[in-house]
Amino acid sequence: MTSASELRSGKGDRDENFPVASWIIHPRHRALILAYYNFVRTADDIADHATLPADEKLRYLDLLEAELLGKDETKGDTQAEAVALRRALAERGMAPRHALDVLIAFRMDVTKLRYENWDEVIHYCRYSAMPVGRFMLDVHGESTSTWAASDALCAGLQINNHLQDCGKDFRELNRVYLPRDALAASGAAVEQLGLARSPPAMLACLQGLAVRNEALLNEGRSLSAEIRDVRLGVDVAVIQAYADRIVRLLKVRDPLRERVHLNKLELLTFSLAGMIGEIGRRAIGRKAISRPGTAHDA
Repeated sequence: MTSASELRSGKGDRDENFPVASWIIHPRHRALILAYYNFVRTADDIADHATLPADEKLRYLDLLEAELLGKDETKGDTQAEAVALRRALAERGMAPRHALDVLIAFRMDVTKLRYENWDEVIHYCRYSAMPVGRFMLDVHGESTSTWAASDALCAGLQINNHLQDCGKDFRELNRVYLPRDALAASGAAVEQLGLARSPPAMLACLQGLAVRNEALLNEGRSLSAEIRDVRLGVDVAVIQAYADRIVRLLKVRDPLRERVHLNKLELLTFSLAGMIGEIGRRAIGRKAISRPGTAHDA
């Protein structure tokens, strides 16, 4: 069977809302993080491949899982990203749970094209986004008490991405993460996602979801202060700054017609703002921001 890494979906440059391989992270963690990142991106490319049949996508995802777990070594190691992650995790004595979780989400991407309500979207984020944050925290030896804030931030980042790319996801993959009940409440139709600009009903739906997602992002605002590792805390503060800017754009712009991604100047500006803010907070010993809300499932 062809290596999964050869099945590139042709997406080109990615708009990453949470760059896990940031230069801010300590070099001792980067090899493991990059192995995880490459595994996740390869699985994502399989799920989003433009021409591969669904049963073939699922077969490749199953193969990635089998080789990650070392289940079928008699046939040799054919999937480089799975093998590299398996070995990197073994070196650190870490279980593959967070990589297995994201495979659940990518299988959902293959088999589930519509979401009924907000809770279903959050359930998807439980496997598509939350494991990424949990993995980063585990790599740095952080307490699982940080997971609740991390889950909220990672889900918010994922939903930002869903809103940013809603037109592209519909046109290229017939995949819609906007909840059906939210579309219905606004009087919007799924087919409107194929237009060059949002009709009033669709725009109201998209911007209403952005407002709801802003509240979710606020639940994760305490994360950087809860993290002991300085570099990771600063990295998270930068990511939070990105997320806040993106959701502000989504609240006032039409993602079918206008730019809702950060340009290079904005990336630099909000990176510096996040870094300075978090370093300053730690320097003066400010406590974590209190966070309302409840933890997501562990």
